Amino acid sequence: MGANFGKNYRISLFGESHGTALGVNIDGVPAGTELDLEFISQEMKRRAPGRSKLTTPRVEKDEFEILSGFFDGRTTGTPLAMIVRNRDQRSKDYSELRRKPRPGHADWSGFNRYDGFNDIRGSGHFSGRITTSIVFAGAIAKQILKSQGILIGAHIKSLYDIEERDFVESDITQENIDKLHGMILPTLEDGIAQKMENAIMKAREEENSLGGIVEVMITGVKPGIGDPFFESIESEISRMIFSVPAVKGIEFGAGFGIAKMTGYEANDEMYFDENGNIKSYTNNNGGIVGGISTGMPISFKVAIKPTPSISKAQKTVNLETKKSDILEVKGRHDPVIVPRAIVVLECATAIVILDRFLEAKKYRL
Repeated sequence: MGANFGKNYRISLFGESHGTALGVNIDGVPAGTELDLEFISQEMKRRAPGRSKLTTPRVEKDEFEILSGFFDGRTTGTPLAMIVRNRDQRSKDYSELRRKPRPGHADWSGFNRYDGFNDIRGSGHFSGRITTSIVFAGAIAKQILKSQGILIGAHIKSLYDIEERDFVESDITQENIDKLHGMILPTLEDGIAQKMENAIMKAREEENSLGGIVEVMITGVKPGIGDPFFESIESEISRMIFSVPAVKGIEFGAGFGIAKMTGYEANDEMYFDENGNIKSYTNNNGGIVGGISTGMPISFKVAIKPTPSISKAQKTVNLETKKSDILEVKGRHDPVIVPRAIVVLECATAIVILDRFLEAKKYRL
């Protein structure tokens, strides 16, 4: 089924946005792993709604309950099960959507996939709220990767038409990552966050929404991790990243811009650094060649579409009357998904990198 991922670090998601609870079952956490529950809680809070005026006013603390696989502060090696109970649902806000599907949302596609039996409350299993479980599993993966010297950072590369600079390798330090984690709009350049906030508030006043691009960078991944073709690092990252609702595009390194380069410009020329490590002067390939890590930072950018649930009147169809109709979405929604999606993308990335790392250990014993 579609809610499973992983070969060595395996996760299975369940739940709906307005159901009793949602959660994840994780298999493959090494026995004896000490979990930093406070760090996991902080990661969950970064994704949770109601943190600022830039998000939906729905308030969910996202307090998790570990049901199995954890004893005396350490994992047991058996499946680790976690749930988060839903508290602040207003399901009546969604009653009209059974007959009037939202443009840009999964109401219509989900209706057809599940023969009309899909849970439409809060978008059901299609909701971004389901990513709570990805954050939990990814927070654990981050802890394990950090112990191996692997760090993951992310920032808002652009929001609507407001852009800032790309990451450079020196940006990815624990100090800088902690600084970004503390920001509602994680950006690198002074003044950019305020411009983005102004644009978001304007969109909210106009009953509209905005999208943006998030850049992710991973350092500390040694060369030789990954496989060619169907289990390449790009393939696995892309498969996971596209599992995050609202993602519509991904590009690695120079991405589509590499098509405008010559071979000489695109090739990442190599050298030995002062420590005898092989590096490259550029990183147009995003730290991956042949589906395998090169030792350079793995970098990619992710396009997040504007929130489809907007209050502005939109044209749709009425499934009961079989006629065209108008929909004005009620309820509480984010004017932009990007700020809350950042931690989800980081954690989704951590799940993939840990899975590939554990796979590499098999053939490097």
